[in-house]
Amino acid sequence: MREAMCNAEVGDDVFGEDPTVKKLEEAAAKMVGMEAAIFVCSGTMGNLIAIMIHCNVRGNEAYCGEDAHCLLYEQCGASQIGGVNLRPIRNNIDGTFDLSELQAKLRKDRDHEPISKLVLVENTIHGKIVPQSWLKELVSFCKERDLKLHMDGARLWNASVGSKQSAEEIVSGFDSVTFCLSKGLGAPVGSLLCGSKSFITEARRIRKVLGGGMRQVGVLAAAGLVALEHIPNLINDHKRAFVLASMINDMQSTVFTVDLSTVQTNMFSMQVNSNVVSATKFAQCLQQLDNDNEDKIIVKSLALNDSSVRFVFSLEITDNDLKLAIQRIRQVIKKFDPKL
Repeated sequence: MREAMCNAEVGDDVFGEDPTVKKLEEAAAKMVGMEAAIFVCSGTMGNLIAIMIHCNVRGNEAYCGEDAHCLLYEQCGASQIGGVNLRPIRNNIDGTFDLSELQAKLRKDRDHEPISKLVLVENTIHGKIVPQSWLKELVSFCKERDLKLHMDGARLWNASVGSKQSAEEIVSGFDSVTFCLSKGLGAPVGSLLCGSKSFITEARRIRKVLGGGMRQVGVLAAAGLVALEHIPNLINDHKRAFVLASMINDMQSTVFTVDLSTVQTNMFSMQVNSNVVSATKFAQCLQQLDNDNEDKIIVKSLALNDSSVRFVFSLEITDNDLKLAIQRIRQVIKKFDPKL
């Protein structure tokens, strides 16, 4: 990847003159079955651009699951910058939401209400693959009501590999989609926003005002092209995640548990009985070098709240790393579970 960056042919992308960026954008659009794509610095920027294009007048409202990244972890840029109200819908455990609840929340044609305009779906969400049957129902629902559809596909390729469905099939009927080149694909930076040609023309204008116009950015796009070659190998991350989750369950702890049905890709959450130990304290202990850590192993994880710890696998993590992680996690679980 670094060799590709070093040797990249570059030009001024603001003027559409970077050949490596063009190659990446063309490849991305083709892979998801859309007309065009634009290289952006992050999925957060890609999602915001999509929201601002689809909700193109002041006073629009968009709908998303209550666990959606764009609602919880993007500073609600939709409202802060785009003037768009994000209205949450209760997420089901599989990442879907009830279309009857969505229907009930759609606004009527009244002067004192916002205008219903857009529905956003995250796939994968917390590592879970959103069922394709439900996505098809949602597409029909939105078309009947003239609602735009955007997929936050930060980990779209994990959904594709995990479900054995093409990305084009997964996003069929959506008006736009973002996906990350970083995360499991290992590029240092960058995401792609894909849609129609007219959509991407407007996206270039909005990217500029958000400060996302980049010059000789082919050095990053070159890494992205290498990242796309890594997609088939994502299955290895999925397998390692399931091995770790299974190990935790096999310990039969009453303090630390994993619902294996939710371990579908490279990321899963372990539930923690916060009456015994907080998830934050557990995650901190995994990274501490103390007397119980004679092998000098640390494991990085993320405490999502008091009772949930997230583990994520990516291409840098080898089978040997997995063995070491299992060793350390077992040590810490035994430390906090009095029955073990």
